[in-house]
Amino acid sequence: MSAHEVADIFTDIVGRARALDPANARKWFDDLTVVHFDGGSIEIGCPDESNVRYLDERCRSSFTRAAQQITGHLVTVDFVVGAAERSDETEQPEWGGPALHPDYTFENFVVGPSNRLAHASCVAVGQSLGQTYNPLFLYGSAGLGKTHLLHAVCHEVHRRVPGSVIQLLSCEDFVNRFIRAIEQGNITGFHSQFRTVDALVIDDIQFLREREQSQEEFFHTFNALYNGGKQIILSADSPPNEIPSIEARLISRFNWGLVARIDPPSYETRIAIVQKKAHLRGLEIGDEIAEYIARQVQANIRELEGALTTIYALATTLGEPVDLQLAQTALEGQIKLATKHISITDIIDVVTRHFDVRLADLQSKRRSQSITVPRQICMYLARNLTRHSLEEIGGHLGGRDHTTVMHACGKIAEAQQSDPNMQALLRELTKRVTQGQQVA
Repeated sequence: MSAHEVADIFTDIVGRARALDPANARKWFDDLTVVHFDGGSIEIGCPDESNVRYLDERCRSSFTRAAQQITGHLVTVDFVVGAAERSDETEQPEWGGPALHPDYTFENFVVGPSNRLAHASCVAVGQSLGQTYNPLFLYGSAGLGKTHLLHAVCHEVHRRVPGSVIQLLSCEDFVNRFIRAIEQGNITGFHSQFRTVDALVIDDIQFLREREQSQEEFFHTFNALYNGGKQIILSADSPPNEIPSIEARLISRFNWGLVARIDPPSYETRIAIVQKKAHLRGLEIGDEIAEYIARQVQANIRELEGALTTIYALATTLGEPVDLQLAQTALEGQIKLATKHISITDIIDVVTRHFDVRLADLQSKRRSQSITVPRQICMYLARNLTRHSLEEIGGHLGGRDHTTVMHACGKIAEAQQSDPNMQALLRELTKRVTQGQQVA
């Protein structure tokens, strides 16, 4: 197979993967390359390790399904750092906890009046660990960008000082690791892991409340790092003085450095956030659509992104361009003051009513077309309109495995492309699901 043929096939695979999983599609998919392809396996090269981890954790099933649908063969998919980058692999920092999210960089953070201080302080810390604000304490309600900023600092340190050792993790993960260390009699190893780093970054530190032994451990860890000139960055949903059941000595230390608040974004900032999130997914939307979403969703950034995901998923499912009418169809009745999350139950209810079948029929082993088609449509809509995994979708429909769900989604996707009647049916069912309409 020629290099040109491989490139064409890979372009089709990426396009199909975007369509199969619009919620996780990103613009940087355009930078992916083929490192190796032999017909039975494909190695996909990524710009850096954070992209590899993102694809491994979120997109492996969609790329595998896409490769199998495009080639017509069983194909295994692996993600690796691109060949040009592999020589630097040994210089990558040691990351603890969750992988860095490739979207969560300073470049992709929208700055406004509500978060300007928090952003500026994180930039300063990223440029000089342990020398500017230490500790740095960010607080604000859920979904306002605290986690984004924590990851952005780590990305910046990664770029500036590749050999830095950073532990980035949630408070819950910190506590769980401490408990395991006690159970295994390995406190020395725990101390070595957390007290010798260049920076300790902990998200949602408020969950340390009412955990006396964990607070004691964190107190000594904090002191060891601070006295050694190492950086400490924390986030919480409230300022230090308002976190209940936290020891006074810890609250005092949280206040030693800079405490920065993040507020809900203004209308103008929300518009900019929607446009930025759309751009990251390679989705071009007009100003009127961004303004519509910003008016509908006022609570936080996470719900703005959820609204955009709903619109993107509907457009992908129906094969239609994103315009204001489609955005209104997707969000009408779904977003008022908060985003309503579509469940598999919502989808099953609409489909069973339309086809006049019972849930028990869909969960049974019956394979007649009158049952198989509704079942496959349920799986297809659930895959495109919810964030459930293939296993979870199969579990709702009779305990079927992920390969069965993958096959069903492929069958409906193919029918949607070739059959106008299927296109119309999916459009109508999607409208009923997203708008919460019931069939008489």
